[in-house]
Amino acid sequence: MSQSRIGKLPVKVPKGVKVAQSGATLNFEGPIGKMSVTLPAEIAAQIEGDEIKVMPTGETRRHKAFHGLFRTLVNNAAVGCGTGFQRELEINGVGYRAAAQGQTLNLTVGFSHPVEFKLPPTIKVEVDKQTRIILKSADKQLLGEMAAKIRGVRPPEPYKGKGIKYAEETIRRKAGKAAGK
Repeated sequence: MSQSRIGKLPVKVPKGVKVAQSGATLNFEGPIGKMSVTLPAEIAAQIEGDEIKVMPTGETRRHKAFHGLFRTLVNNAAVGCGTGFQRELEINGVGYRAAAQGQTLNLTVGFSHPVEFKLPPTIKVEVDKQTRIILKSADKQLLGEMAAKIRGVRPPEPYKGKGIKYAEETIRRKAGKAAGK
């Protein structure tokens, strides 16, 4: 039986996270939040102490495809409820800044009006020095989606690098117009 390299690894449950299985649903509860993962019929999970083993129930191509995917989703839920995930964005540009007011992020990024961005209640936002946005959440997928939407308000341009970018992202620069002869 050939298994997924990722799927065959057991999921370590962090300290402080409680896991309960009800039918095909795994419920996680920890200091950061609550999450649940519903497994399809092609995947089964077994809780053994502080480890969860995710196994396919058959040998078809679909079973193999779901094996690694659902092991990763279970791992993300366990880690998210235990320690959480974080995504950082940087704002570059003269006069570009951000401010957080509760669950609303106000962006001033060169438009004629400030952009108000409402965040879901499961995401916490911090703004450091008006140019660094820090998003924190237990849900990795929702966190990445919101970070991409915020970046999409004003993506970085390749000439001067003005815009909103991920902290670890590098912008490939283009040469501007050459001076005329």
